[in-house]
Amino acid sequence: MKARYGSPLVCAGALFMPVVDVSLSFPAAASARVLGAVTVLLLRALATGAEAQIPSARAAWIQDGIGARVEALTILGGDFGLSDGNFHSTDPQGRRAAAEIDTSVSKFGGDGDVGNPRPLGDLSVNWQPRVQGNMGYLESTYHPRDPLLAGDASEIRTFAAEFGGGARFWITRRFSVAPTGMILYGHAEDAYTARSALGRQDLLQLRQLGLADWSVQTWSLRPALNVQYLLALDRVLLTFSSDAAGFLTHGFARSNMRLRVGGDSGFVTNKIDVDIALGIRLHGHELRTGGYLSRTDLFGDLKTGLGVEHLNEIHGRLVLDFLNQLPGVQWLGLGASYIWGTNISGWTVGADVAFHF
Repeated sequence: MKARYGSPLVCAGALFMPVVDVSLSFPAAASARVLGAVTVLLLRALATGAEAQIPSARAAWIQDGIGARVEALTILGGDFGLSDGNFHSTDPQGRRAAAEIDTSVSKFGGDGDVGNPRPLGDLSVNWQPRVQGNMGYLESTYHPRDPLLAGDASEIRTFAAEFGGGARFWITRRFSVAPTGMILYGHAEDAYTARSALGRQDLLQLRQLGLADWSVQTWSLRPALNVQYLLALDRVLLTFSSDAAGFLTHGFARSNMRLRVGGDSGFVTNKIDVDIALGIRLHGHELRTGGYLSRTDLFGDLKTGLGVEHLNEIHGRLVLDFLNQLPGVQWLGLGASYIWGTNISGWTVGADVAFHF
């Protein structure tokens, strides 16, 4: 079992080892761009007239924008395949930022292959059961910079949990594939704080339109496929992996029927991980180092709702090997990452722990 504090992206660490990979993730620092200006646009429209003056096409666009943001934040907060952290971003409009967005995500979860590979019938293929799960909590606060809405804020809070599994099939001793399926449940709610005169004046209409102080629950089907190749070079282990995940989301239990949540999302992560035994002993334990480089491309409502097309991450770790010295522990140390991409940059620092059973 592997556990990483600070980054939920993990990979198997040895050939045919009875390993379960589990990541325990806590907030880090980052920045991101989130879909925005919805409240600003609507309040400006309300300030110039009545609700009826908003074209139906514009109203539908606003509702779709909120729906995409809810779906994206639920996946960001609840899926083990995306990093947690403290995010700060701006939502630009022309040459000036239309809003400031602060998002905080905490997660506990991971994935793993259980037990030793076993023969699959009479085929020259071995397999292992695979389990995956995660729980997460997210807070995202939208601060409009429009002078008419000075002091206002819209905060979305989500709780999400997912669970599922599948199997890893070892085609050779180095190459394997792991198809999996999961269900992601989410509960999201919005709280609009109106401090401006315009916000206080039109808050009731925002609530009636389902654009403020709402709540909704969602469920998502998450089919995924992991492809992995291991290459051992003396005391260096290279792991090449690719993860593709899709989300089919449906909203229910809406506090306002005008709130529309549901759609398709997905991401693909390609990663190279290296693990190096240094041959140096410290307090009776061998020192190991390594890390990974990854790129994640976002699709659908996940891309639209976060305003991010892709993420790159470089991670490094320095750990002490406790295998066969401390029951249940393979290594213990520190890890750190730097993340950058479309409209986003950030970093994570935390403990890097691997358990072996």
